[in-house]
Amino acid sequence: MITGGQSYVSAPPAFSADGRLLLVCSGRSVSVFSTSTGMLVSELEGHEGDVTAVVVVPPPANAEAVAKLATYCWTAGLDGELIYWDFAAAELVRKVHVGLPVHSMVIPNITRTVKSTEVYTPFAFVSVVDTTKPADKKKALRGQVRIYDLTKGRQVGCLLAETRKPEKIVASVSGEFLGIANKRQLYIWSIPTEGFKPDKIRKIKLCHTKNLTTLAFHPSERTVAGGDSTGRILIWRGFGKAKFSGATGAGNEDRDGVRGQDDADICTTLHWHSSEVKFLKFASDGAYLFSGGMEGVIVVWHLDSGKKRYKPRLGSPLMFFVDSPDSSISCVSCTSNQVHLLKMPNMEVLKTISGIKLPISSPDLSRRDVCGFDYTNGLVAIPTEDYCIQFYSLFENTEVSEVQVCERNFQPVDDITMSISLVSLSIGGDFMCTVDVKLPEEELGGLITLKFWNHGSRAGQFHLSTVIYEPHSDAGISAVAFRPGKNMAVSSSFGGNFKVWVQSSSLQSSEGKSQSGWRCQSVGSYKKKPMTAAAFSGDGSVLAVAAESVITLWDPDNNALVGVIAEALSPITKLSFIGTSTYLMSLSQSSKPQVAVWNASNLSMQWSYTLSAEAACCSSSMSEFAVLSLLSCPEGGTPAEQDGVILLFDAENSSPVSSFSVKKAKGGSIAFVKDDSSMDAHTNATRGEEASLLVYVNGSHEYVIFDPRNNEESQISKHTQKNIQADEPARIGYASIYGELPKLELKKEVLDIPFIPSERPWETIFTGSSHVLPPLTKLCSAFLASLLEKRPVSNE
Repeated sequence: MITGGQSYVSAPPAFSADGRLLLVCSGRSVSVFSTSTGMLVSELEGHEGDVTAVVVVPPPANAEAVAKLATYCWTAGLDGELIYWDFAAAELVRKVHVGLPVHSMVIPNITRTVKSTEVYTPFAFVSVVDTTKPADKKKALRGQVRIYDLTKGRQVGCLLAETRKPEKIVASVSGEFLGIANKRQLYIWSIPTEGFKPDKIRKIKLCHTKNLTTLAFHPSERTVAGGDSTGRILIWRGFGKAKFSGATGAGNEDRDGVRGQDDADICTTLHWHSSEVKFLKFASDGAYLFSGGMEGVIVVWHLDSGKKRYKPRLGSPLMFFVDSPDSSISCVSCTSNQVHLLKMPNMEVLKTISGIKLPISSPDLSRRDVCGFDYTNGLVAIPTEDYCIQFYSLFENTEVSEVQVCERNFQPVDDITMSISLVSLSIGGDFMCTVDVKLPEEELGGLITLKFWNHGSRAGQFHLSTVIYEPHSDAGISAVAFRPGKNMAVSSSFGGNFKVWVQSSSLQSSEGKSQSGWRCQSVGSYKKKPMTAAAFSGDGSVLAVAAESVITLWDPDNNALVGVIAEALSPITKLSFIGTSTYLMSLSQSSKPQVAVWNASNLSMQWSYTLSAEAACCSSSMSEFAVLSLLSCPEGGTPAEQDGVILLFDAENSSPVSSFSVKKAKGGSIAFVKDDSSMDAHTNATRGEEASLLVYVNGSHEYVIFDPRNNEESQISKHTQKNIQADEPARIGYASIYGELPKLELKKEVLDIPFIPSERPWETIFTGSSHVLPPLTKLCSAFLASLLEKRPVSNE
């Protein structure tokens, strides 16, 4: 069994002490990546639930012990376990049982006096969910902040706070202060880092008029910043002087911006973001503040002058920002399941760690089976929010490529005006077809575009071949299928017809060269009924098109109707031939759901089930197919949490061959993929036919690949083959202190070529983001100078 597709942005990542590794929470494991190559180095597997926090143990001041403790970390998960790891060797060292789901964890640098000696003692401050309290009560305080002594493995002290839901805990660099954002307040605790005792912890509250979403502590001053749901950033300076230090704070008349009896000297407000602030982070010297949110832009605030600069065009809303211990490199996590490694301080993107794209969250894009599958190469094609198709390797759990479908700028804060409604690939992966829909505005301006793509030189690479605007007038396209063995495709529409497309190489370009393109060969219809599904037989000789609840059979070469099969209970939404047999599987997903098997040779129904199915797929070589059926939604649960079962059928028998329970079935997909050579060779040999595996992609785009015919326990172990690269050797000598020396290159001879100005310089002067354009006073002089003709001055 192979698993993959986990989210890399479910929790903040963490850098190793030397900044050479990045630890990323990915499902029930922690993936360790190299910051220099962006490749996977190792994985930490031991949690039974999703990992929600990873904290690298801070190395002690003793220089001899730095190298020894620089590769240890603690992780927390929803399974209620805290695990201590040696992540350099990927070994589990010990566990601490909490017993409640942990959503956040910090471990300040705390020492305790033992026999007159200050000894580093790790204490974990965790945010947990009290599962003993009912979740259906709105005012139930289920979130708790607890303290655990990691040396003794038990809870100490009393609860620090109780909230309605578990909140993210943030710690200062020194570990002296901890804080959470709870509704319209910041809870801040003062932690005695020397001679720690839980009863010495003190708390204050800072209030605001809006809901606070995040916070950050200044590295050296008593300053805390908080971001709210409207995009404002509040900075409290001199907090806690009265309660934490016992000093007398400024009078009420001198505390600008401070509300009521809040323990702070002054509060200032910054505002640039148009919506919720997702993260705040002070620079290591405290001179700058980094912020990010839905706009996909990192804003760098200079605290003394109030000036700001930007890192735009990161492509998707931002979630977390983490810097390395030496502040030479940082990382930012995006909602597109990407982690960008940034070179500081100019924030140049060095590497990008890309996971599978997460589902598009929009009520307008609720169509099933939008994903496409490349059977031969083991790839899944997933539409993204920025109008691309991501090709993701199912066996290697890595991104292969991205294909831009629509040449359109994507702004995360804009309303969705365009979507990719359909993706279809040929069984050999040679062709791809996409359907993108421009949504109408006030019932005007809608456009449907059909695009054919040719395969490039490597897997996942496609080049645009043909663009067809409104191929079925203004009617939507219900299905696209490719004919096996030939350059032919069919598209069916709700407008009442289907079209057969063939590839032609007789097109002439403007340069007189021959180009390949797709053209319409024939058009068919049946009693003007909407065509809801289409499929070719295994040998390509028969085309089946569903006219609502009626299945029609056609000769694709002559566009002749050769047969009609009896009606199903309701309109058919999916149609597919089962392998190379004469059996045909249909799926109806309306109020009268049905899964039916038809015999195309005698035009009759073989058998059927009244079954609510989310997706179905057929094997290309064997007479079997699989159905993903939904189970009833749990009481109080959301549709996204709806589970299901995968049923494997033989075409001739109505009894399922096997069944598998799965999670998050709503919005899921299934498909058969060709078995790669790394799987069990003995299993492939005993099967006697072309080996194929079943892949299940759930509603969160997590997936599992397994052999549905093998029920042995040994097959249920996680497949260990990963695209893991050995980490680069550690630097020694001069390079370990000062870094690598720059490579010296011989200067190339520069020919004395006279400068020739551009004929249209005004087209590039104003090119760039509005965030980084210089002021008009500087642009005008450069613009006017560009209009003047430069002439060489000759000395006579």
